[in-house]
Amino acid sequence: MGAHSRKCDWCNSGTPIVRDMEPANLEYQYWCEECARALIIRGDPIETYRELDGEPIYGRLLEEHCTLKRFYSFATA
Repeated sequence: MGAHSRKCDWCNSGTPIVRDMEPANLEYQYWCEECARALIIRGDPIETYRELDGEPIYGRLLEEHCTLKRFYSFATA
């Protein structure tokens, strides 16, 4: 199934903007913007990720909401 036909693995309704490339649980790999924002605010951001729409939406969320500076990786094909 392609990313465009997927739904967010957490809320099962939003369109995914980011994929966790090293998920702790394989059932939760695709995240919509709202759920991804909640992860960041909770202090559990995705560290190795791939933006799905070509826009750096998740990268902007990290910049806006992440106060703890870690090393994040944008996964390339």
